[in-house]
Order: sequence, then C-alpha cells, then structure tokens
Amino acid sequence: MKAVVHVSLKAGVLDPQGKAVADTLARMGYGEVEAARVGKVIELELEDGLAKADAEKRVKEMCEKLLANTVIESYRIDVLA
Repeated sequence: MKAVVHVSLKAGVLDPQGKAVADTLARMGYGEVEAARVGKVIELELEDGLAKADAEKRVKEMCEKLLANTVIESYRIDVLA
C-alpha cells in the first residue's frame, strides 16, 4: 500500500521560493505565469495488510507530528491500495 502526502503553504503565507520560480519563468519568456506556489509531495510505502482506514489515521498522525508544519502548511493524504 502507498500513501501520498501533498503539503502546501496555507493561503496568505509568503512563498519566496514560489516567487523566485514565477520571476524566473517570466524572465525566460513565460509571461503568462502570474504566480507560483511551491510545495512538496511525500510518498510512503506502507506494510501490506494494513486496513485503509488505519493507514489514513496513521499517516495523518505522521503529518501532524513531522511531515507538515500545520501552523503554515496544509496537507492532503491519498492512500492507494
């Protein structure tokens, strides 16, 4: 089983890396890009036999404790069988 965690900055949190990406793309001729936000994707391989509901619960705990800074970041979990 695999869990994929998508972490992104919450709305209103400054994203200097995203600004740098947008500015660089504009300088490269991609003027249609008005803004960019940079996040991260974390793929976790989970042990076989774990129930999907249990996997979701455990990965949520991981996000709350380590994988996301919940003060400034939000996350979404996709558990794939």
